Amino acid sequence: MRIDIITCLPRLLDSFFAHSILKRAQDANHAQVHVHDLRDYSTNKQRQVDDYAFGGGAGMVLMIEPIAKCIRQLQAERTYDEVIYMTPDGERYEQKMANRLSMTENLIILCGHYKGVDERLREHFITKEISIGDYVLSGGELAACVVADSIIRLIPGVLNDETSALTDSFQDNLLAPPVYTRPAEFEGWKVPDILLSGHEAKISDWRFQQSLERTRTRRPDLLD
Repeated sequence: MRIDIITCLPRLLDSFFAHSILKRAQDANHAQVHVHDLRDYSTNKQRQVDDYAFGGGAGMVLMIEPIAKCIRQLQAERTYDEVIYMTPDGERYEQKMANRLSMTENLIILCGHYKGVDERLREHFITKEISIGDYVLSGGELAACVVADSIIRLIPGVLNDETSALTDSFQDNLLAPPVYTRPAEFEGWKVPDILLSGHEAKISDWRFQQSLERTRTRRPDLLD
């Protein structure tokens, strides 16, 4: 899988993709992440990528020309499954969407900034708009990282135990059950006996029941 991220603040993303699972995924060639500095596609010497909004009002708007130039250059090199725009008014991001996107080959993610992007980009270039929640960030970079992380970890071979992702919260509309590790007793607090029994079928049923109860208590909307 290849993910191309377009941003006017590329250095914000450097550290995120240089460590842990995301770094190992790239080193093993399971995924490629390429960050593109939008200012490299500016049409003037000042490397300008934003301008005032027509009609007035507070805040700047990302210009259409640099973004269009970058997207077109990328699309001339390969076919993309989606051109994604990170925006607060996009579709709410959920695990099912992450699952679908993890099956694709090539993605472009455009990071919004300031008051957003010229609407003509959304009309003619963007194929999918995503929001990671009902709140506003300073830019789309953190949101792009969230989406990329949630997708890449699902690619076969990225996690040491591929079944791990299949038991995460939301995969089956349930929250994950509680988990424990050593020691079996700490300050009088004991791990449930069932988890020490070695009886796989009973452990599996216990975990399912715990997931169901936790979901009913914390996120009953998932069971509707």
